[in-house]
Amino acid sequence: MVYIHAWQDYQDAAEALYAKSPNARYVVKYKHNEGQLVLKITDDKTCLKFKTHSSVFLNRFEALNLSLMRKMQNVKPPSVPTPSTAAGAPSTAAAVAKSSIEPTQDVEMREATPAPVQVTSGAAGGGGVKKKKGKKKK
Repeated sequence: MVYIHAWQDYQDAAEALYAKSPNARYVVKYKHNEGQLVLKITDDKTCLKFKTHSSVFLNRFEALNLSLMRKMQNVKPPSVPTPSTAAGAPSTAAAVAKSSIEPTQDVEMREATPAPVQVTSGAAGGGGVKKKKGKKKK
């Protein structure tokens, strides 16, 4: 088990290993006393490890983790809107398609989205009942 020192090399190798062998295991360890993050992915034939003490790698680790989780769940990444529809008005065909699809999506969204919970001022206080101050004994 040799550690890979360059992040990009590790990320590419880890994604390639998972693509080659979907039954690969992915392990994340954080050693608090040493302040060390250790990542390991293995398929019992190949073992790739990466370790760091730097907090700079946390965003990169999060992106790799999200990418691997999407692959494990077989979920495609969300589509990015094209510049033509984001900058101006949508085309006529897009508007027609949107209007024909929109009502069913709206109903699905309302069914899938839970109702918002309203917090009262008493619950936000963080304790509920206040104690009454007692009289001092003389």
